[in-house]
Amino acid sequence: MVLKKNSHRLIAIVLSIIILLLLIGMSIVFGYTGISLKTAIQAFTDFNGSNKHVIITTVRLPRALIAAAVGACLAMSGVIMQTLTKNPLASPGVLGINAGAGFAVVLTVVFFHISGLQAFAWISFAGAALAAISVYVIGAAGKDGLTPMKLTLAGAAMAALFASFTQGLLSINEAALDQVLFWLAGSVQGRQLEVLVSVLPYMIVGWGVACLFAGKMNILSMGEDVAKGLGLKTGFVKIICGIIVIFLAGSAVAVSGPIGFIGIVIPHIARKIIGIDHKWLLPFSGILGGVLLVAADIAARYVIMPQEVPVGVMTAIIGVPFFIYIARRGVNGR
Repeated sequence: MVLKKNSHRLIAIVLSIIILLLLIGMSIVFGYTGISLKTAIQAFTDFNGSNKHVIITTVRLPRALIAAAVGACLAMSGVIMQTLTKNPLASPGVLGINAGAGFAVVLTVVFFHISGLQAFAWISFAGAALAAISVYVIGAAGKDGLTPMKLTLAGAAMAALFASFTQGLLSINEAALDQVLFWLAGSVQGRQLEVLVSVLPYMIVGWGVACLFAGKMNILSMGEDVAKGLGLKTGFVKIICGIIVIFLAGSAVAVSGPIGFIGIVIPHIARKIIGIDHKWLLPFSGILGGVLLVAADIAARYVIMPQEVPVGVMTAIIGVPFFIYIARRGVNGR
């Protein structure tokens, strides 16, 4: 029975990898500049410096790889957050990561006139980490220590605070609004591969440690009392999980800006397909996250062509109905 279940899981992962690779190929071919499959292959096997070959190697391929990596980070962060908070609507936004990263970028643009995606990447990463640490410190205060409810409430409060500060800064500086508006909407357009490479080590560490702690997350998901009864150091595991979220979601926001709903949608879909075992759930969610974001980025090119919609808008269109469905199901107890 277990062997059959694992075979089903393995097939699901293999199929999802194939779909992701096909979508990456489609991302290279489809867009405002039409590119044939033959031209796309020649760009890697016989590069000749033509306009289309340059577009493929410097724009389309980096964009597809960034979308896949960012989607994986956000989806895995969502799984960890939902396990940590016992909240089916939890996502990296619960820790205020998106809001903290956005505030850090806007703050530096307004007061230090910093611009450029490379600079935004590191500033937003620092802001995301600071926001998450602040939420953990606030959530751990008091005699009960860190509880899922306190963590969720602290995250919501900090997210609202950072969002208010961001809006306040933008309202008094229109020049800053022009510089960061597209980044704040969430997008992988125009991102260079160097931006991904600069944060890739943090992503890899996050992916690796998350998979190493999958067994402990299985125990933690049974409940605080059960986990302690089984000898799990729940406080230590929660801290490590929080650090993983900082690495994954912080890296993703640093590269693409705040992209919402992937961390909510994908974990639920993945659980339906592959089950609740984090040893399978985490990698499968990462692959599905990449699938969703690459697909959303392809669709974003055609909505108002020749212009493009930020991919964060596309994920919101997909995610809002799903969010409402999950919220209603939770309220109705189904």
